[in-house]
Amino acid sequence: MSKKVIRSVAPIYAVGVTWLVWALFLPLYAPLHFAAVAVASAVVFVLARKIWPDRSFTAPEEEKETPKTEPKTAKEETKKEEPLSPEITQLLAERDRALGEMRRLNDSIADEKISAQIDHLELVTGKIIDHVAQNPTKLPQIRRFLNYYLPTTLKLLNAYDRMDSAGVSGANIDGTKGRVENIMDTIVKSFDQQLDALFGDEALDISTDITVLEQMLAREGLGGTQMPG
Repeated sequence: MSKKVIRSVAPIYAVGVTWLVWALFLPLYAPLHFAAVAVASAVVFVLARKIWPDRSFTAPEEEKETPKTEPKTAKEETKKEEPLSPEITQLLAERDRALGEMRRLNDSIADEKISAQIDHLELVTGKIIDHVAQNPTKLPQIRRFLNYYLPTTLKLLNAYDRMDSAGVSGANIDGTKGRVENIMDTIVKSFDQQLDALFGDEALDISTDITVLEQMLAREGLGGTQMPG
């Protein structure tokens, strides 16, 4: 609770009326006249304060609003953002460069099958690198992919794009384009296998858990599916 005071304005009005009445009915041009009306105003002000005193009352204290924050989940509270290692930072930069090059090639190459294959490669490449960025211990598993498969694929697609843009037919151009087209299915499969391999440990853990669970259920007599009679 807090005490609040409302000042009365009546004394101020009374002083103003005093000056007005004095100016109308009494002389007000010499210093003595101003001194006299000042004294009279002070007397009137004191009397008016007694007649119309200030009012005070007790008011409840205003509650201070605290900013509302969304409750954090247990995962968010325990999770601490750690700075990326130089290797992961370089990995993400390589991802952005490779995906950008695939998009450029996709826009340039008119062949629908090649274009669809590039779309798939772009998607899988992003998933591979993002998974390793979240699981840095798996970085050694994709060294060959990063150092050979990915750059070589981009090199072949760039060669295909240059020859396709030449706009002429010939043994060298047609032969090279044909060989790139033929190997694209194998490249797509190799990228898929690389992504699948990253989940090998997880798949093994799940398989082990399932085996143990099946054995425990079997001991409890719950291993088979019973048909309703």
